[in-house]
Amino acid sequence: MNPVTPDAPRIRVMVCDDQDLIRAGYATIFSAQPDMELVGEAVDGRQAVRDAARLRPDVVVMDVRMPVLDGIAATRELAGPDVARPVKVLVVTTFNLDEYVYDALRAGASGFLLKDTRPAELTAAVRTVAAGEALLSPAVTRSLVGSFADRVRPAVPAQQPQAPGGRAPGLTPREHEVLLLVAAGKSNAEIAAELFISHETVKTYVSRILAKLGLRDRVHAVIHAYRSGLVHADD
Repeated sequence: MNPVTPDAPRIRVMVCDDQDLIRAGYATIFSAQPDMELVGEAVDGRQAVRDAARLRPDVVVMDVRMPVLDGIAATRELAGPDVARPVKVLVVTTFNLDEYVYDALRAGASGFLLKDTRPAELTAAVRTVAAGEALLSPAVTRSLVGSFADRVRPAVPAQQPQAPGGRAPGLTPREHEVLLLVAAGKSNAEIAAELFISHETVKTYVSRILAKLGLRDRVHAVIHAYRSGLVHADD
């Protein structure tokens, strides 16, 4: 459990789901957290976009399949590359093989979880996203690369420069190793344990990888690894 500093500002959370029962469950979970504040509830993506502009939440917990404006389109309006003041979006959906997973991440989502995630994991995910990190659960990673392998990992053009050993240009062998583990959906703690290095060292490696490859966050590092052919769905 993350320690909560008494004077630290609480994480402002908005939930967006068209099911009343789901929204009520989220409200109970987030309102019970000493470091979180539920600032709004939306029944569809259009309301989420409109209310987020007024309420400025730190994180929007977004469903995918909704009427009026679906979660993908709403995420693009909230966190897309052309948004002047982006809002962090954590997508949570029922289907681990949802055809919209890849599009939601490309639209700017900072993370993707399944609705069968335990409350403690959900709140930890909100904290992770609010802190500026991105997360992609191992189950969703497998779904992403298993269902959309052809979309996610097209062959790398022959003219694209490659470092020795099939690494992305500019990455050291260790950075390449860390990138492969990120692409496998492993957390920083899991990577640290596997490589026998500290958690802080892993964070440094991830930051360097993002900077060198010109990527926004951890989620897009996963997508890049498959799109560039560095790893494959059957690895």
